[in-house]
Amino acid sequence: MARAAAGRPMSGTAGLAYAPKGLIGVLTPQANTTVEPEFAILMPPGYGMIAARLTSDKPGIDARLIDYVAAIERKLGEFANAPVGAFAFACTGASYLIGPEREAETVADISARHGIPFITAADAIADALAALGANRIAIVSPYHDSLHASALEYWAARGFATAQVARITGADAAFHPIYALGAAASAEGLGRLDTGALDAVVMLGTGLPSLPAILSASGGPVPVLSSNLCLMWRSLLAVDGGAPDRDSLAPWLAGTGWGARLKAQMAG
Repeated sequence: MARAAAGRPMSGTAGLAYAPKGLIGVLTPQANTTVEPEFAILMPPGYGMIAARLTSDKPGIDARLIDYVAAIERKLGEFANAPVGAFAFACTGASYLIGPEREAETVADISARHGIPFITAADAIADALAALGANRIAIVSPYHDSLHASALEYWAARGFATAQVARITGADAAFHPIYALGAAASAEGLGRLDTGALDAVVMLGTGLPSLPAILSASGGPVPVLSSNLCLMWRSLLAVDGGAPDRDSLAPWLAGTGWGARLKAQMAG
């Protein structure tokens, strides 16, 4: 059994007023405006999160994503000895650029060093697809050309067949081409897909607002997943020691609990 890092307890959140059931340490890209709001909606009562920002001064998105991977260990140090039960790496794009092999090595190394599960958004999606027995998928992609190509290569390397793609783009003048996209963009991309021969649809990118589209599609012909929904599901399973199977995923896809919180947030 892996040992916790010095000074970091491996269990015991009963003394935390707002997270008696478990605490997640979230790493999110510097300008991402979606992860924390969607996590707050998805988070069931009794659990909590603390966050650290992945930062880079590189001018290009791809270069920043690579920087984020190099900064993981330093950024985890910002959590100090908080009783975190799982680390959530909320940056799907970085996994595409480093590839599945290096991603697996990074996950294993960090998890062993800290004695705490380290969950990437991409791994969480793969676990959700495996739980569903899904192979033939469609993706809704908000990425620029080079990152989009890397995403297609990544999912092929993970053994999934991307049968359809709906690409969505933001305004060039926006503060960020993905983070500035509204929830309507996810729904529009989803609406362009023919779901008849698919096992699942995946909306990529932790910066893409996805929850309204997922809730609208719940109960439809195929499951609709997103980076943030899968990462929250998988991180809480890691905290609780649960199995990533269809039964544990089903309530998340149905909007159980979080659907009401989303409606309240959107109405406010």
